Amino acid sequence: MTAITKDSQIPVSIDASKGNLARMIKEIGEMKEKRNAVILAHNYQIPEIQDLADFVGDSLGLSQQAAKTSAKTIVFCGVHFMAETAAILCPDKRVLIPNLDAGCSLASSINIDELRAWKAEHPDAVVVSYVNTTAELKAETDYCCTSGNALKVVESIPADKEILFLPDQFLGSWVQKVTGRKNMHIWMGECHVHAGVHPSAVEAKLKEHPDAELLIHPECGCLTPYLDKVARGGNDSRLQVASTEGMITQASKSSCSKFVVATEIGILHRLQKQNPDKQFLPISDEMSCKFMKMITVENLHHALAEDVFHVTVPEDVRVKALKSIERMISIF
Repeated sequence: MTAITKDSQIPVSIDASKGNLARMIKEIGEMKEKRNAVILAHNYQIPEIQDLADFVGDSLGLSQQAAKTSAKTIVFCGVHFMAETAAILCPDKRVLIPNLDAGCSLASSINIDELRAWKAEHPDAVVVSYVNTTAELKAETDYCCTSGNALKVVESIPADKEILFLPDQFLGSWVQKVTGRKNMHIWMGECHVHAGVHPSAVEAKLKEHPDAELLIHPECGCLTPYLDKVARGGNDSRLQVASTEGMITQASKSSCSKFVVATEIGILHRLQKQNPDKQFLPISDEMSCKFMKMITVENLHHALAEDVFHVTVPEDVRVKALKSIERMISIF
């Protein structure tokens, strides 16, 4: 199992007044340089954390970026499985997560015993695991994938090979529909944020803004009517199914000036920051992940000041998990 070293407790109460916040931000920069650290922030983090980060992006891309740097310490402002992925790809670096409570409902929807039992039921199947899984599960996986490359990963596997896809049922269903894959079994896991939106909310928002383009994450299970349309080869230019990084790219290159965004609201900060002349509207202000919002400036300051909390992956697990990631990367 992955070890998360709880070396020190987060202070119960820290004065986060404007002056104190400015001091902490200044000290974060100083401590980062002193520790030769790099700060990574996922697209769903709070704006203040994104603005303090050296790199902002999706989980796998951030870890790959960190691996290219000379930094000795990675401070991952995200959730547990993301810090684990950084530890898998960067064994020579110290990986810290600023808040131990930052978990993931999707990654928690399957455990190692459940995966092993599922594999035993389908001994000849190829296992494809979404990056939103623990290191233990990645070590039991043939191919890792992201929301941006899941289609290509599945398409690269011979048509006669049975596939076990986990853990997101909605991403898996979309991949199955687009590829027409009949021998693909899908784990019934979900992200509580992406699963919580009803199609009626999308219809209402698009009627309110008929000139907007819809950016939709493939984890959005309640948006099945739109995913089905794309899977059938629909050519509605207003509808774009994309990962978080895909949304960033699409918003920048699109001639549209208004977008309805169907994913966690944290991404709106980066979208607006990189496209100040365009408008970005959330499907719902309630599409907020409590786990992604747990890391604060105070947490980040504490992580650098106290060198906590250390995330490690046992070497035997790391090596096996790395293979599933490398197999994915080799496809592109």
